[in-house]
Amino acid sequence: METFYGRKIIPLLGVLIILSLLQGYSQTAKPKYIPPETRILFIFDASQSMAGKWEKETKISIAQRVLIHIIDSLEGLENVQMGLRIYGHQSPVPPQDCKDTRLEVPFAKGNAPKIRQELRYIVPRGTTPIAYSLEQGGADFPPECDNCRNIIILITDGIEACDGDACAVSYELQRRGIVLKPFIIGIGIDEGFRQTFDCIGHYYNAINEEKFSEVMEVVISQALNATTAQVNLLDINGNPTETNVNMTFYDQFSGKVVYNYIHTMNHRGLPDTLILDHLMTYRMRVNTIPPVEVGNIKLTAGKHTVIAADAPQGSLVVKVADQIQYKGLEFIVRKAGDMKTINMQKMYEEEKYLVGKYDIEIPVLPRINLYNVDIKQSHTTTLDVPRPGLVTFLKSSTGYGSIYLRKSATHEEWVYNLDNRVRNETILLQPGTYRIVYRAQNAKQTLYTVNKTFEVKEGSSVPVQLY
Repeated sequence: METFYGRKIIPLLGVLIILSLLQGYSQTAKPKYIPPETRILFIFDASQSMAGKWEKETKISIAQRVLIHIIDSLEGLENVQMGLRIYGHQSPVPPQDCKDTRLEVPFAKGNAPKIRQELRYIVPRGTTPIAYSLEQGGADFPPECDNCRNIIILITDGIEACDGDACAVSYELQRRGIVLKPFIIGIGIDEGFRQTFDCIGHYYNAINEEKFSEVMEVVISQALNATTAQVNLLDINGNPTETNVNMTFYDQFSGKVVYNYIHTMNHRGLPDTLILDHLMTYRMRVNTIPPVEVGNIKLTAGKHTVIAADAPQGSLVVKVADQIQYKGLEFIVRKAGDMKTINMQKMYEEEKYLVGKYDIEIPVLPRINLYNVDIKQSHTTTLDVPRPGLVTFLKSSTGYGSIYLRKSATHEEWVYNLDNRVRNETILLQPGTYRIVYRAQNAKQTLYTVNKTFEVKEGSSVPVQLY
């Protein structure tokens, strides 16, 4: 197969067929993949040097003819919009006008005839303000939408002629998520200037008219193609068995969310195929508990990419024999030795976690702390909490009181303060031996303090009289 600079040339006709098939499919069934709206801004060099000879014709004549052919090819595509910005065509040199750039044809449906008309009648006159044209081009795109991608294709026969920093402008446009990395097509530029353009975007240099036409088709193919990938969520044995987890793909450069998918196994039991934009470098977040991140994901057009992430999981559930008493109660899950809460999980409901050790805090009375709970691959770890007892405190009047859990003969641990606004109070307490210290609100002497010890057994009902 013919190659150009190590890249396979994907015929433009093939791209058009793929896109038309996708469009036809969308009319007959609910598609898995909805092609994005691709908005291509052509930034065209009409500086004075474009009037120079290149092989048998002028550079401007060849560039006009090739670009008009590309416009013809793109005109009928439903998911493509085009715009045309030209620079160097308004003010002759000298003097040098470094703001000589204008959006001649804004983005719109059905604007191909206007673009062709503008291209046919360009007269090269001025200088080469590449940086300023890129900066202005960033504002040419319509407002952001949910399924759009903005692409700049810059066609030039020279380097920046003003004081602008085209690399910095391109970087900022990408960082802000306004455009994807631009394409730059050089017309007969000295190969020594490649480094000047590489920092701006994907640079292709056409050494003659034939290569210029090929490069244009390669760039359009790159701009319109998507490619396939699959995400292998690996278990503890390195097998892609984990699934049903949300995956978020971010543009690693701008940080914007690009895709959100639920990982799925297909009917053959293999990770399902995704269609992704190969022009981006991604950071993927697998939203397991805790999440797993994979960065610097790069795709190659036309090549299926396998993205692997270590995501071995097991399950955790906390239960009590009597589901009514703690229904709706949430407990805290932390990584072992780390005080940061990673999840609030409901009692009786099963949740998946990455394999490893966790600390569990259950907000019952008294609070239960479990350390280094082991979550194992494809195994459900079940923690059983004892049934609480129902303790009713009977008071002669409102008052002040505290409950302590007797841990040993010499150690007691505070558990709960009674509500001093009510007379009788009922609370759930875990099995154990407790002491209550209480004084009625209207008793003005410390000697009237009541000290009582009581026992709570699983599922018991205990009255405690405080007068």
